Amino acid sequence: MAPESQGKLGERLSTLGRRLAAREEDGRDALDEARRLAAELRGFVAEGLEAYHRAVEDARAPQLRVELSEPRADDKHLRSVQFDLRRGRHAAIVTVKSRGDVTLVGPFRQGKVEGPCKSFPFAARDEIHDALGDFLESFLEAAATP
Repeated sequence: MAPESQGKLGERLSTLGRRLAAREEDGRDALDEARRLAAELRGFVAEGLEAYHRAVEDARAPQLRVELSEPRADDKHLRSVQFDLRRGRHAAIVTVKSRGDVTLVGPFRQGKVEGPCKSFPFAARDEIHDALGDFLESFLEAAATP
């Protein structure tokens, strides 16, 4: 590609990037709050998984370990953040939406229909933590099924 063509493309995409970013400006604070809550909830889950992983290692069953992703832009919702748990084809997703709710998706097998889902408002922290416990237990049980 000629350098002038590359420059024109870069200019066009830069203009588009600024326009799209300006469109997102109104929701920036809500998305920042969703990111903060996703990081908090991920930390809560990570602490629980540390105990789980120690138990399965002590029992010489490392095949039961699961992966916990870092929070990232949600796969389906532009103004949401997600992190997920995976073991083999088994998955569970925690989605924190900038509109003010947390949705627990799964557990499910990748390639299959996602679900079941439960949603909670941001303010329901105790309910979210309790539900995360049940959610993690369901996921770990499903992920450890041969």
